[in-house]
Amino acid sequence: MDQTPPTDDTPAAPVQGRKRRAARRVLWLLTALVILAVIVGTPAWLAWRGFTGPSAIPERTTVLIEEGSGLGRIARQLEREGLVADALMFRLGVQAFGEASSLKAGEYEIPRHASMRQIMRILVDGTPILHPITLFEGMTSWEVVEHLKLQPVLTGTVPIVPAEGTLLPETYLVTRGTSRQEVIDRMQRAQAKLIDDLWDERADGLPFTTIAEALVLASIVEKETGKGDERDKAASVFINRLDRGMRLQSDPTIIYGITKGQGPLGRRIRRSEIDRATPWNTYQVDGLPPTPICNPGAAAIEAVLNPAETEYLFFVADGTGGHAFARTNREHERNVRKWRRIQRERGLR
Repeated sequence: MDQTPPTDDTPAAPVQGRKRRAARRVLWLLTALVILAVIVGTPAWLAWRGFTGPSAIPERTTVLIEEGSGLGRIARQLEREGLVADALMFRLGVQAFGEASSLKAGEYEIPRHASMRQIMRILVDGTPILHPITLFEGMTSWEVVEHLKLQPVLTGTVPIVPAEGTLLPETYLVTRGTSRQEVIDRMQRAQAKLIDDLWDERADGLPFTTIAEALVLASIVEKETGKGDERDKAASVFINRLDRGMRLQSDPTIIYGITKGQGPLGRRIRRSEIDRATPWNTYQVDGLPPTPICNPGAAAIEAVLNPAETEYLFFVADGTGGHAFARTNREHERNVRKWRRIQRERGLR
């Protein structure tokens, strides 16, 4: 029989079948891996988008994180106030970034459409909102405490009204939730530092030897004039009178003896009150009163420690918001007559 022998060019059916089956297995494996990646990756991608994408916060707002708040409590608060869509997502995102213990208490401003990630960064790196609390020069300690009671950003009470003249009036920046006593403490520290800085630079030959006496005189100067360019001249008047053994005869000291600093007198001083002796009435007592009559500002303290060099012994209002200064009683009486004429023209009594 005639036979044709097989050659190398003749495909073997079993080999081709094995190759096709292997290719199908690889294709199925790749398909399964893609499907698995989609199944596993989609929630992660959605979580990432939810944590980093813009929120539905409609406008700029604020949030107050209280002291001692942990991540879980903060997350629930943010969800409750509509700042994050899901407390669990926020908590897991913060933990993923390793910031679980870095969120700080305070009041913060949250921008419109802020993402959870932005909010996290604000609570970690942001500066809390600071509120200005202004205490004016010449306020008494009682008035300072009453003013602090009216500040809604502050908390707590002031158990004891601080000693008169121990507070430095100025504007203090505080975070919401600061205690009223802490503001008092800051005012006392600021005043102590100021006078310590100024005391060694005081002029020579002043008629007082202690910081306490300087503060008493500064409080009188503060109450007598609020004009910056007059304080050193007003201080010189009282310095000159003390040097000569003259009584200070300052009207605000009469008022303090009546009110004890608990609010304004609300009327003119009566003749009987000028003649009535109190520890503070410098028409009736020699030298300085026993305590300050208000809390003087930095300018008044500086003026007393470095007064102008003058020969003035008197001053009276001049009708312009300032004062007319005089060296002699005759000059002073002339200035007083001018002031009374102005009062009559203005219908003042």
